[in-house]
Amino acid sequence: MKIKDLKKGAFFTCKPIEYPNENQVWVRGEYDRETKTYSCTRFSDFCDEHMMKGDKTVYTEFVF
Repeated sequence: MKIKDLKKGAFFTCKPIEYPNENQVWVRGEYDRETKTYSCTRFSDFCDEHMMKGDKTVYTEFVF
């Protein structure tokens, strides 16, 4: 699945992990039109924000 296909607030991981730790789970945030990227923060640390391109492949099928 691509980041651009996720809804705001959806949880995802960057690698196919069945049982991820809290620091391996990301939350999709707002879209920034200026940079054409999505704000993504770690579940365990909302101050750790990264801007990711919409075509990045992410994984949503995990137990959390």
